[in-house]
Amino acid sequence: MNQVPQLITIFGWSTLAFVITLVLTPIFLKLVTKFKLGKQIREESIDGKAATFFREMHAKKSGTPTMGGVIMWGSVVLTILISRLLAFLGWIPKSLLDRGEVYLPLFTLMAVGILGAVDDFFNIKRIGKKKGIEAKPKFLFLMFFAIIGAWWFYSKLGFSSIHIPHLGDFEIGMWYIPLFILVIVSTANAVNITDGLDGLAGGLLILAFMAFGAIAFAKGLLILSIFCGLLIGTLMAFLWHNVPPALFYMGDTGSLAYGATLGVIAMMTDSLVVLLIVGFVFIFETLSVIIQLTSKKLFKRKVFLIAPIHHHFEKKGWGEAKITMRFWIIGAFFGVVGLIIGLIGMG
Repeated sequence: MNQVPQLITIFGWSTLAFVITLVLTPIFLKLVTKFKLGKQIREESIDGKAATFFREMHAKKSGTPTMGGVIMWGSVVLTILISRLLAFLGWIPKSLLDRGEVYLPLFTLMAVGILGAVDDFFNIKRIGKKKGIEAKPKFLFLMFFAIIGAWWFYSKLGFSSIHIPHLGDFEIGMWYIPLFILVIVSTANAVNITDGLDGLAGGLLILAFMAFGAIAFAKGLLILSIFCGLLIGTLMAFLWHNVPPALFYMGDTGSLAYGATLGVIAMMTDSLVVLLIVGFVFIFETLSVIIQLTSKKLFKRKVFLIAPIHHHFEKKGWGEAKITMRFWIIGAFFGVVGLIIGLIGMG
C-alpha cells in the first residue's frame, strides 16, 4: 500500500470517530443533565486554602455537564469495534484492533479513563473529604498502572534504550522502568493540570497527537497513526462543543486518559525527547504549580498570582479565549519544532 491510500485511510477513520462523537454527544448531554452530572467548582487551591478568586471567575460554570471524556474515549472504542466488525464481514482487509500497535494505548485510554470517571463521579456527588478520589490513592493507581506498563515494555517488548534525535540510541537497561513510570504519571497529570480553561487542553492535545501520528506514520506504524487520528477526531468533536462557552467538559476521565495515552504513544514510538518539546505547554503548566508550591512553602510568598499559569494570566485580566488561543499558538510552534526534530533525527 503506497502512502496516498494510507493517508486516505487515516483521514477516513479519523472522520468516522469525529462523526460518531458528534452524533453521540446530544444523547450524552441528555443523560448527564438528567442525572445531574454537572461540574463542581473547586473550593480549595493547590495549597489547600480557599480558592476565592477561582470560584469568583468560574462560578458561572458550576453545573455545566462534565465527564465528556467518557463519550470521547468511548467513541474511540466504538470506532475500533466497528473496524473489527467490518473486517469480520470481509469489507476491509484488517481491523484496527492490532495487537502490536493498538492494544497498549487502547488499554491505557480505557483503564485511566475509568479511573478518571470514578473521580469525576465522586466529585460531582461530593463523595469523600476532598469531593473526589484523594490525591494519594489516585496517584497510587496511576503508579500501579505505569509500573505494569513499564514492566511490559521492558520485559515483553524489549525496550531498554532511549533515542536522542541526531545522536542515536542510548542503552539505559533497567533504568527504562522508572523512566517509563515517570513519563506516564507526569504526562497524565500535566494534561489534567492544563485542563482548566474552555478548549485549552483539547486544542493542545490535538496538536500533540498530530505530531505523534506523523511520527508513527513515518516509522511505518500505520495502525498506531490511525489510532492517533481517532483521538484527534474525538478531540475535534469535543472542541466543537467546548469552545467558549463550553457545553460540557471532558473532566478527569478525559484529561487523565488522553494524557497517559499520549505518554504511552511517545514511548511506543521511542520519541521521549519529542514529547518534551511537543508537550512544552503541558510541562510549563506543571512547573508553574511546582514553583508556586515550593516558593510558598520555603519563602512564604507567591511567584504567580495564582497557579497553574493560565489562571495567573486570567487574574491579570486576559480573557479565557485570549489565553487559550495564545497557548494554542505556542503549542503549535513547539509541535512543529518537535515534529521536525523527531523526523529529521529519527535515525
